[in-house]
Amino acid sequence: MEICPKCGLPTQACVCEQIVKSSQRIKITTDRKRYGKIVTVVTGFGSGISVKDIAKTLKNELACGGTYKDDLIELQGDHRKKIKPILVKLGFDEEFID
Repeated sequence: MEICPKCGLPTQACVCEQIVKSSQRIKITTDRKRYGKIVTVVTGFGSGISVKDIAKTLKNELACGGTYKDDLIELQGDHRKKIKPILVKLGFDEEFID
């Protein structure tokens, strides 16, 4: 049985990621790229959160393309209104999502 080095609980019962998710200040904006294309940008992810997995889930739920770089996620199209419920379902605190 593996033990989490941060909280000391077994890895199956580890709550480190939920604690980190509840304290993140997430910001959702749009940006205009080349040729007038609109991109939704999600920023504010800190260390300890798998941005790759969140980007994959958002792309699947929203049926769009996108990418992740460091601590930000770019999604093709304007999805500002649709992202917040998905992030809440993933465990982020609703009042910290702007």
